[in-house]
Amino acid sequence: MAGRLLLVCRLLVRDLRRRPIETILLVVAISAATGTLTLGLALNDVADRPYERTRAATAGPDVVARPHTTGQRALAALAPLTTSAGVTGHSGPYPVAFLVMTAHGRTVHTVVEGRDTAPARVDRPVVTEGTWVRPGGVVVERAFADALGVRAGDEVGVDGRRLRVLGTAVTTARPTYPYAGWIDPDSALVERGGLVWVHRADIATLAGARPLSYTLNLELADPDAGAAFVDSATTLHAGELSTWQGIAEQDGRLVADAREALLVGSWLLAALSIAGVTGVVAGRVVGRRRRVGLLKAVGAGPAMVAVVHLAEYLVIGLAAAGIGLAAGLLAAPALIRPSAGLLGVVDTRPPALSTVVAAVSLAVVIATAATLVPVVRAAFASTIHALADAATPPRRRRWRVRLSRRLPVTLLIGIRVNARRPRRARLVTVNTLITTTVLVAVLMNHAQDEPFDLGYTDLVDPRAERTDQALLVLTVVLGVLALLNAVVTTWTAVLDARRPLAVARTLGATPAQAGLGLGVAQLLPAIPGVAAGIPVGLGLYTIVGPGELRYPPDSWLLATALGVLLVGAALTAVPAMVAARRPVADALGSTPA
Repeated sequence: MAGRLLLVCRLLVRDLRRRPIETILLVVAISAATGTLTLGLALNDVADRPYERTRAATAGPDVVARPHTTGQRALAALAPLTTSAGVTGHSGPYPVAFLVMTAHGRTVHTVVEGRDTAPARVDRPVVTEGTWVRPGGVVVERAFADALGVRAGDEVGVDGRRLRVLGTAVTTARPTYPYAGWIDPDSALVERGGLVWVHRADIATLAGARPLSYTLNLELADPDAGAAFVDSATTLHAGELSTWQGIAEQDGRLVADAREALLVGSWLLAALSIAGVTGVVAGRVVGRRRRVGLLKAVGAGPAMVAVVHLAEYLVIGLAAAGIGLAAGLLAAPALIRPSAGLLGVVDTRPPALSTVVAAVSLAVVIATAATLVPVVRAAFASTIHALADAATPPRRRRWRVRLSRRLPVTLLIGIRVNARRPRRARLVTVNTLITTTVLVAVLMNHAQDEPFDLGYTDLVDPRAERTDQALLVLTVVLGVLALLNAVVTTWTAVLDARRPLAVARTLGATPAQAGLGLGVAQLLPAIPGVAAGIPVGLGLYTIVGPGELRYPPDSWLLATALGVLLVGAALTAVPAMVAARRPVADALGSTPA
């Protein structure tokens, strides 16, 4: 047993050292899929950790109560909650008005909350720029200020009255912009808006004839018992009771779409990685047929041969899982930043066990799925056939031969090259199918871009910003991986077709016809992949996309399809023409007969 293990290890190290470029390609392909999956899974931490830090720094409430009434009836509805069982502290009630604010020519829905200059026991917003409230000024929630381009010292209009911006602050008593919860007094619908604070003495003047509502912040003996408290307090309070967990979930919605896009993209990248790894592995296994024969000749069985091959790819897969895991965890806070309404940068913590297991499992699945078929075929190959290392004769069909004889020379060469290696042609189809699917899904996402309505002004949608960031990451990673797959497939096809092209040239084909024939061999299987990728991409976005959808113009889809085919043709053209101009004698002499 020890001797066999030593043999496996020595062959593994030897293969990794002798084929560094192919090993790097395998690591890149698997790392791309595991890194994207890790990035998607890590987005929960990207949203949760800054919220936890902000909640601790601002003495965030455990439950926030907002009555459905106004004036004295609202105060009467909130009064019983301060003495309810389980409540250990509170702040407020604070007066609230639902007004509009004008800044830099934009008028937006604004929740205006009246506060005292002295800090409260529960919900102490942290000032990130400038100072806290005082008469005659306004403090703007930081994410809202960023969206409007407002800074300390600017002037804004709150319901027509000019106020100086004293500073910006963050809180966890309300969801961050744009989900502060703006309500029209004549409607029960909650609309998008931002939050500002003014001095308690100013809010009645700002509200004018509009009735004031109120908000109450509660601290519980058990912060995790918010849901139970809400259930028990429903009979005492005719209004909305929000737990800190619910507010945290609303803040997390900013990255929800981005996370879903990355998770779906990671599975598409996994399929693309399997296609790419399969192409590399097939070439490596074919190149080792003589070694398989030698192993069998000295007594190794099919299981031993399979272990020798699989061990290398499992080691590569595990190494790629580590690289992808590290890359995804490091990229998450940098690429998908938390809301500006929360404090600080994501702190460094060990990844969740579920994230590590998912990344490693995906890497192992990719390595195993891509290598299993060629490895099993090699393990059960005939010893004599493996030692001879002879090329596998093509499967001929009479109807194919009769049909191909009537085709132009270029098309004939392309079809016959694919007929000799049908599995490689299918890999080209898969590569273009997945590439086109993702590109069409990105076009669908851009077609959904619409102004973000905040009452009177259109602002940037922060959820759309983060989804665009995630799709940009996914598109770049997929583009690199698809190009690597295309290069590997093309170069493998060039090496494998040297002798058939040389034979075709001895029978009268020109170097140009031979080169174009090899290019056709790569483009023919790409066409069905592109044709199927367009409806698959549209359907995929329809399944995961929210609400009513708009479709991109046909010209966008046509340009995408032609672009994918043109890039494939460009990648094929240079190596194909180089191979076609090689002297016939050299090509025939360098290939086993």
